[in-house]
Amino acid sequence: MEQTFVGEHLLPGQLGHFLTILSMIAAFMAAVSYFFATQAKETAIYESWRRLARIGFSVHGLAVFGIVATLFFMIWNHYFEYHYVFSHSSTDLPVNYMISCFWEGQEGSFLLWSFWHVILGFLTIFTARKWETPVMAVLCFTQIFLAAMLIGIYFFGYKVGSSPFILMRDFMPANPAFLNPNYLSGIEGNGLNPLLQNYWMVIHPPVLFLGFASTAIPFCFAIAGLWTGRHREWLKPVLPWALFSGGMLGTGILMGGAWAYEALSFGGYWAWDPVENMSLVPWLILLAGIHTTVVAKATGHSIKTSYAFYLMTFVMIVYSTFLTRSGVLGDTSVHAFTEMGLESQLLAFLLGFLFLSIGVYTWGTRSVVVPAREEATGSREF
Repeated sequence: MEQTFVGEHLLPGQLGHFLTILSMIAAFMAAVSYFFATQAKETAIYESWRRLARIGFSVHGLAVFGIVATLFFMIWNHYFEYHYVFSHSSTDLPVNYMISCFWEGQEGSFLLWSFWHVILGFLTIFTARKWETPVMAVLCFTQIFLAAMLIGIYFFGYKVGSSPFILMRDFMPANPAFLNPNYLSGIEGNGLNPLLQNYWMVIHPPVLFLGFASTAIPFCFAIAGLWTGRHREWLKPVLPWALFSGGMLGTGILMGGAWAYEALSFGGYWAWDPVENMSLVPWLILLAGIHTTVVAKATGHSIKTSYAFYLMTFVMIVYSTFLTRSGVLGDTSVHAFTEMGLESQLLAFLLGFLFLSIGVYTWGTRSVVVPAREEATGSREF
């Protein structure tokens, strides 16, 4: 006979789990539709594919918003029957730190990343015009990977993702506490790590993850330019996005340095912590891409280099994600997460975009027209 537990709220978890599956399916639908829309450019079926892609991305976006709302609802109402809520919140936390609980864990931070991609995706749909279909095809592809990190299902005995909606009794079924059907009556959450109970925890992660997420847009434009062969046309629309991304990522890094100096007793604004370095490196590469884009727009030089810098920026963001979340830096970095069984997925995420970048760059740059003359040493661009 199945055990009946008192006081559990199962509906939010069921809804959240359904929305994670829906978001992944809708992202896949949108990616495929945008791909065929790009391939069908200037044909009669282009508009049909684009309309279907927009529907798919809209459903995906609404599903992501629903996941965010559901998880925050569970945290706000102290549903400690859920492992994520139990691990990161408690009843004595003030409102600002309850908000911080949302992104303290791996699942919440992946969700924050996906949330910003959705926001940026909708902005791209409204502003990209003729670049919408190739850019959004790549962005939706990234969303498939992020959705897979949250899905939390077993596929042929292999666990795919880590769900924030798993119950405590399913996460640790052997715990004798769950022999008591009224186990929730005296339970209290672990609360937020004392080192993280700081106002920077409220503002730094959203800004930093917006910076991380925004690097995907120049990456998508780079893939789109290589894919469509419009090697000069992509430079104008990518530059504002690259400037925005550089500004947001730089601001997030500065916030992290200030927080480290104030709260973590590093003895300075920068401790050369491995994770700190892995946020700085993509930013430096992105700035290089901004400079070469300005040169390429004016002279036609450095188009291949601009492609390479934007591709490298996003790949390095994914690489830093792998280092931070796989557990390999657990003993050497104060920022690193512990292992959660996502190492293979994170490696697939990294290798997938690395090989995509190398393949598309190798194939696409063959048609880049290189100016016959080098730019003059005394030129403004040089």
